Amino acid sequence: MPERLRLTEDNRKWWTLAAMCFALFMIMLDNTVVNVALPSIQRDLKASISSLEWTVNAYTLTFAVLLVTGGRLGDIFGRRRMFLFGVGVFALSSALCGLAPSQHWLVAGRALQGVGGAFMMPGTLSIISNTFPPQERGRAIGTWAGVSALALALGPAVGGALTEYVSWRAIFFLNLPVAVGAFVVTLYAARESRDPTVDHTVDYPGIAALSIGLGTLVLALVEGNRWGWGSPAVVSLLVTAAVALAAFVFVELRGRAPMVQFEYFRSRSFVGANAVAFIVTFAMLSMFFFLALYMQNILGYTPLEAGIRFLPSTLVIIVTAPIAGRLSDRIGPRPLMTLGLALAAFALFLQSQITIHTGYGQLLPAFMIMGLGMGLTMSPMSTAAMNAVTPDKAGAASGILSMFRMVGGTFGVAAIGALFQSVARTRIDSKLSALHLPSSLRSALVDNLGGGGGTGKLLHQMNPHTAHQVAAGMKDAFIHALTGGLTLSWAIAATGAVVAFALVEPKSKLKHHAAPAPQAEAAAEVVGV
Repeated sequence: MPERLRLTEDNRKWWTLAAMCFALFMIMLDNTVVNVALPSIQRDLKASISSLEWTVNAYTLTFAVLLVTGGRLGDIFGRRRMFLFGVGVFALSSALCGLAPSQHWLVAGRALQGVGGAFMMPGTLSIISNTFPPQERGRAIGTWAGVSALALALGPAVGGALTEYVSWRAIFFLNLPVAVGAFVVTLYAARESRDPTVDHTVDYPGIAALSIGLGTLVLALVEGNRWGWGSPAVVSLLVTAAVALAAFVFVELRGRAPMVQFEYFRSRSFVGANAVAFIVTFAMLSMFFFLALYMQNILGYTPLEAGIRFLPSTLVIIVTAPIAGRLSDRIGPRPLMTLGLALAAFALFLQSQITIHTGYGQLLPAFMIMGLGMGLTMSPMSTAAMNAVTPDKAGAASGILSMFRMVGGTFGVAAIGALFQSVARTRIDSKLSALHLPSSLRSALVDNLGGGGGTGKLLHQMNPHTAHQVAAGMKDAFIHALTGGLTLSWAIAATGAVVAFALVEPKSKLKHHAAPAPQAEAAAEVVGV
C-alpha cells in the first residue's frame, strides 16, 4: 500500500474528513437529483400528483422531525456510532427506493432515507470539529461546505443524465457505493466521541407529538382534494394535528430535555430568522417540484435537458451565498434577507406569468433572480438566528432553524400541491363541461395531470376528437393551476420580506453574542432543505 494511503496519526483526520464528505455529498445530491426524475417516476409508477408530493415530503418530514434528535443521540451514545447507523439506514433505504415496485414502496423508502439523513447530517460536522484542531478546523469545514456546493451544482445534471440514459432508479443506486465508501472509511479512520456534559434524556414524547402533528397535517393537505375537505377523514386529521401540535408545545415547555427550547423565541430576531427559514423553503421547494414537471411534461425537455436548465439558479446561489455571509457581518442580516426575499418574490411573480407558449428563454431571468434572492437570504438568515443566542446554545439553535427550514419545504409542496389540484379540477370541469365527462374520469384526469402514467390509457379509450379536446384541456389546466400555485408562492415570499424587515433587528441593535453560525448551515441551507 502506498505510504499516503496508509493510515497514520498524521493523516487519520484527512481520512475522516473524506468519509464525512462522502456522506455529505450523498445527502446533498439526493436533495437535488430527485426533482428532475419526478416526471419519469410519474410515468413509470403511474403516480398521481399527490403521490409525487409524498415522494418529496416523506423525506423532508422525517428529516425535519428527527434532525435534532439525531444530533442529541450522537452526543449521548457516540457520534461515530450514530453516523454509521445513519449511513446504513440511508444505503438500505436507497436500495429500497431503487427497487420499489410501486409508489407506496418508493414513499416508504424516501421516509427511511430521511431517517438516515437525520442521523448522518449532525454527525458530519460534529466528527470533523472533534477531529481537527482549531487551527485546521476552518480549512476542513471549508472543504466540507465546498463538497455540499459541488453536490448541489451537479445534482440536477447528474439526475437528468442518469434518468435519461439509465433509469430514474439509478439515482438511488448511485448512493450505494458512496455509502459503502463512507461506512468503511469512517470505521477505519474516525474515532468515537461524545459530549459528557449533555443530558442523556431523549425527548421521546416530543418526537411522537411532533411526528403525529406534522404527519397528519401534511396528509390532510395532500389528500384533502381527493377525500373532500369536509370529509370525516380530513376533519379528523386536522383535529388530530391541532391536538398533537398543542401537546408538542406543552411537552416542550415542561420537558427535561426538550427538542425545542422556546425561551429562544423571546428574541425577535430568532423568531424572524425561523419564520424566514420556513417561508423561503416553502416557496423554493414547491417551485422546483412543479417546474420540473412543467419543463418535461409541458415543454417537452428530456430529464438531462431539464436538469441543465436548473443550473443557472443553483450556480447563482453557490456564488452569492458566501458573499452574502460576509456582507451580513458588515451591514447586518436584515437588509440582505429583506432584499433576497423581495427578489425571490419577483422571480416567482415572473414565473407565474407563464402560458402554454412560454419557452425557457422567458424562464431563465426568473431562475437567475431566484438564485440571487436565495443566495442573499440563506447565510444572513443563519447569522440572524445565531446572533440571537449565546455561543453555548448555537448547536441547539441551529437544529431548530434546520427543522423550521425543512418543515417549510414540506408544507410548501403540500400546500401548493393542494391549491394546484383544486384549481386544476375547477379548470377541467370548466373547460371540458361540454363533453359531460363523469366525475370519476375528471378526478382521474387531475391525478394524471402533466403526463402521468395513466394519461395515455385514458385518452386511448376515447374517440380521437374527444381525446384531442381532453389533452388540450389537461395542458391548459396544468398551466392554469401552476400559475395559481406560483402566485401563492410569490405572495408568501413577499410576506417573508416584510417579516424579515419587521422582526430581524438592525445591526446597530443586535446583541452579537458571537455564537458562530454552525457551518452545517453553510451547506444545508444552500439547498434549502
